[in-house]
Amino acid sequence: MQFAQIHTIPEVLALAKIIVLATLSFLLAFFLTPLWSKFLYRYKIGIKIKDTAVDGEKLTYVGKMHAHKAGTPTMGGVIIWASILLLAWISSWLAPFLSEQLRNVWVSRLDFVSRSQTWLPLFALASTAILGLVDDWMSVKQIGGNKGGGMRFFWRLFWVFVMAAFGAYWFYEKLGWSSIHVPGVDSFTIGLWYIPLFIFIIIATAFSSNETDGLDGLNAGILIQAFAAFAIISFAQDRMNLAAFCGVTAGALLAFLWFNFYPARFFMGDTGAFSLGATLGVVAMLTNSVIALPLIVSIYVLESLSVIIQLTSKKLFKKKVFLAAPLHHHFEAKGWPETKVTVRFWIINLAFAIIGVLIAIIGSG
Repeated sequence: MQFAQIHTIPEVLALAKIIVLATLSFLLAFFLTPLWSKFLYRYKIGIKIKDTAVDGEKLTYVGKMHAHKAGTPTMGGVIIWASILLLAWISSWLAPFLSEQLRNVWVSRLDFVSRSQTWLPLFALASTAILGLVDDWMSVKQIGGNKGGGMRFFWRLFWVFVMAAFGAYWFYEKLGWSSIHVPGVDSFTIGLWYIPLFIFIIIATAFSSNETDGLDGLNAGILIQAFAAFAIISFAQDRMNLAAFCGVTAGALLAFLWFNFYPARFFMGDTGAFSLGATLGVVAMLTNSVIALPLIVSIYVLESLSVIIQLTSKKLFKKKVFLAAPLHHHFEAKGWPETKVTVRFWIINLAFAIIGVLIAIIGSG
C-alpha cells in the first residue's frame, strides 16, 4: 500500500474537500432534524420499552431503568443516512451540472461518488437502512414475531447475511480481493476464506452497533470516532473519495448527536444502527484494515462479548455474569448515571481508536 504525503496541491484540495463535505453534511442533517422530529412526534412513532430479553427471559433491570423513555421517537437514524445519500446525489449530479455552466467553479470538485471507492458503502448503507426501518416500524406498531413487536432475530440475521454475502461475492469476484493485511507483517492471500471473513465482519459490526445503541448518544459517539478514524486511514491510502464519504458520515452523525445526547430528543433505531454498523464493516474491508477494526471500535467488542458471555452462562450454568447485558446496562444497574457510562465508554474507545489508526497507517508497509 502506498501512502500519500501532504505536500502537494492535490492533497491539500482533497483535505479541503473532506472538510467542506463533512461540514455540509452536518448542516444538512442539522436542518433536516426539525422536519423529521416533528413528523415523528406528530405521528407518535415512539419506542416501547421491552420487558423480555432475546432469550425470552424477563428483564430485571433494563425495563425499570429506562421506563421513563417509553414513547420517545425512534427512527432518528433516517436523518443520518438520508443526509449522506442526499449529499452523495447532489455531489454526483449537481456538481458536474454546475461545472458545465460555470467553469472553474470549485463546487465541481465536491463529487465523492465513485464506483471503486464509494458505491459499495453507499449500497450497504441504503440496503441495511431499509431493513432496519422495517424492523423499527414493526416494533413501533408491535407486530412481528418478537414479544413487544419487531422482526425476529433469525430474520434480521438472515437478511444481513444475504446482503453481506452479496458484498463478499462482489469483493471476491468483481474486485479480485482475496488477501488480508496484517499491519507490520505482510499481506496474506486467503483465497475463498475471504468470503466468510467478509460476511463475519459485516454481521459483527451491524449487530454490535445495534447492541451498543442502548444509551443516549453512546453509539453515535462511537460511530463518529470510527468513521473519523477511517477517514484518516483512507486519506493516508490516497482513497480520497472514501475519505470524503467517511467525513460526510461523521458530519451527519455529529448533527444527530447534538439532538441525541442525554436526554435524547429521539433515538437512532435499527435503521441507523444496522446501516451504519454494516457500512463501517464495508469501509474496513475496502481499506484492508480489518485487523485494526477491533481497536477502532473496541467498545463494540466489549459489548458483544458481554452479551455472548451472559447468554452462554445463563444457558449452561443458569447464572448471570453481569447484572444486565450489554455491558453499558451492567454499569447502569450498578448505579452509574447514564451520562457517566456514555462519556467513559467514549474515552475508552477513543484511546484504542487512536492506537488502531496508528497501527493501520504505520504498519502498512
